[in-house]
Amino acid sequence: MSIRQAMLALLEEQPMYGYQLRTEFERRTGSTWPLNVGQVYTTLSRLERDGLVEGTGSDDEGHLMYRVTAPGREEVLSWFATPVARTQPARDELAIKLALAVTVPGVDVGAVIQQQRSTTMTALQDYTRLKRTGPGAGDDTSDLAWGLVLDSLVFAAEAEIRWLDHCEARVRRAAADRRQSAPAQDPARSEESQERSTR
Repeated sequence: MSIRQAMLALLEEQPMYGYQLRTEFERRTGSTWPLNVGQVYTTLSRLERDGLVEGTGSDDEGHLMYRVTAPGREEVLSWFATPVARTQPARDELAIKLALAVTVPGVDVGAVIQQQRSTTMTALQDYTRLKRTGPGAGDDTSDLAWGLVLDSLVFAAEAEIRWLDHCEARVRRAAADRRQSAPAQDPARSEESQERSTR
């Protein structure tokens, strides 16, 4: 997630100081990705260093206000116009966990999948409840913004549940294939070994 571009986009509307930026970002995204105020000020310093924002003096309470510069506006336009690249996917802890679970002896992969499905289903139910009752249900643009974030969370949870179902089916098929390909024991040899054991 690009905090840098998000902050530039917010500053395009009006000058703000760091805490205002943090509050506005969290309001529009439903606090889904909370920001540390220190991270906000560090990002503002870098944006100022790069000539994308500039200080406009202090407000009545002494907060240093920032506004976007012309190059900052260009960066925001470029950000909105450029698709998010999917060539280098972010690390997915769940995918890594399952990939390792199927290769590490003694791990009950089915239990790992079941526990995750239950957790994801609970999250999906919470998101769905929020959609019905939360701020994203209104017509206000900030409600619409939060609603879009919530839709993203719902779709991601639904996709994760479908993927977990798929993983479970593949793990079962692989186990069945291993059982079928295991060398069948010769019945004559089996009788011979039983006779020896009874002597």
